[in-house]
Amino acid sequence: MTTPLLPRVESWIAQDIDESAQRELRDLVARQGSDDAARTELADRFRSRLQFGTAGLRGTMAAGPNRMNRAVVVAAARGLADWLATRVDHPRIVIGNDARYHSREFATDTAAVATAAGAEALLLPDQVPTPVLAYAVRYLHADAGVMVTASHNPAADNGYKVYLGGRIVPDDERGVQIVPPDDAGIAAAIEQAGPANQIPRRPGWTDLGEDVMASYIAAITSGPEDPGPVRIVHTALHGVGSRPALAALRQAGFGDVTSVAAQQAPDPDFPTVGFPNPEEPGTLDLALQVAREIKADVVIANDPDADRCAVGVPDPRGGWRRLHGDELGAVLGEDLASHGLAGVMASSVVSSRQLALIAQEHGVGYVRTLTGFKWLGRIPNLGYAYEEAIGYCVRPDVVRDKDGLSAAIAVARLVARLKAEGRGIVGQLDDLARRHGLYLSSQLAVRFEDVDQIPFVMRTLRTTPPGELGASPVAEVIDLAQGWEDLPPTDGIVLLTRRDDRVVIRPSGTEPKIKCYMDVVQPVAARAGFDDLTEARTAANTRLNRIRADLAAVVMV
Repeated sequence: MTTPLLPRVESWIAQDIDESAQRELRDLVARQGSDDAARTELADRFRSRLQFGTAGLRGTMAAGPNRMNRAVVVAAARGLADWLATRVDHPRIVIGNDARYHSREFATDTAAVATAAGAEALLLPDQVPTPVLAYAVRYLHADAGVMVTASHNPAADNGYKVYLGGRIVPDDERGVQIVPPDDAGIAAAIEQAGPANQIPRRPGWTDLGEDVMASYIAAITSGPEDPGPVRIVHTALHGVGSRPALAALRQAGFGDVTSVAAQQAPDPDFPTVGFPNPEEPGTLDLALQVAREIKADVVIANDPDADRCAVGVPDPRGGWRRLHGDELGAVLGEDLASHGLAGVMASSVVSSRQLALIAQEHGVGYVRTLTGFKWLGRIPNLGYAYEEAIGYCVRPDVVRDKDGLSAAIAVARLVARLKAEGRGIVGQLDDLARRHGLYLSSQLAVRFEDVDQIPFVMRTLRTTPPGELGASPVAEVIDLAQGWEDLPPTDGIVLLTRRDDRVVIRPSGTEPKIKCYMDVVQPVAARAGFDDLTEARTAANTRLNRIRADLAAVVMV
């Protein structure tokens, strides 16, 4: 260990409020002299402070300033409370948490710090979905909301998401995640919060009951009755979504729901999946197995904090298939627009271009935003929004964020209507292909051990972009850092080929990754038959695979 680092480590240990974290760091200090791994780990934990940004905080749970732990959370809570106090008197903060390790501890620390800082702290019951917290910000007229969750990140991670509401933002933006410049203001206040052991904490917050959850379920299930018989398989992937999802589906009239028993109870180790993200290959295998056994009509999966929704359906071309986020986004958009959608439709720049065509066909307004529901959720007169990473906002009057539970209700109702017509979701996608062309999407995500490589790769792509993708010349390179059309500047690149295929490349906002979003369109005749559409899908998938291989060659270093 370098000499300047040791005093910083000792100072942090002395100021930490968690004895187990102190012991953890002392052990690393003792081992670093003879253990290269311990030395590297200790240096990384003190390389910087875990950065607070538009995603709040997110990182691996461990001791030290560059990790998620009680000392970091206490400073974040004090910074948030202090920042709110500069905006309104006696701010009201509602706090929720998922089922990950230390989530409840981080939530109660936040409540104690906020109370000591003079705020009114409202603590939701243990283990609630993220959309319930987003709803609570609006329902309780809170000035801010804090959700302790790492969503679908690995089991070792946790996070701290901040929403604004009440007297802080306009009505259309209540219950939406923070954006610049508010994130920078909160981050600056966190820097001034002082050592964790000097930040006051005291009891006196309000422990909320089940009324918020009951109100939320009533709100997302309002609408059409008598949906018709649908057999549903649901999985919560060891997260907090099972109880509210089953209750909401029953209340919406769907009684034939089978939960995947091995994944139903919250478990922060996520023992049956390698990675608790329903987008990942293999994550839905247990659910699909149950669906085949009971001859279900649809599989609905929520991620661990239930803000995302994934869907599996029987495929008339054989077997079962998991829908891509863009496919579900298109059919939900088509369904809503066909049934009198009030408001505009929106999707992010990394999502498929098909929703714009659907909106145009139905005479509905369309807005494109930067990546994330922090942007999608604040669009005025929003009627529907989605993002390809299986995030859907189907009831913006209830939650101005992605909501996997209200999306589950929308999916169940759609499947019921199509079943009554003798059709399914894949048939609906075929109909859209006949009208707009066949849009298929995929993603390549490259993880980096050294995060400093990410800006290097992005610079390289800007200076020497690939000349060809999927055997088609790259016709246009758009640097999103300069802004593009109606979008403000962001770190990203758009590549357009002569065949009208598109790739968007950007660093992840929550993980050490570069993500490449591929979107191809295959022409389809208006009267194309089943075999024609099957051939078009095969051709589009072949091109996607070629583009993925071309991208891997230039992004992986």
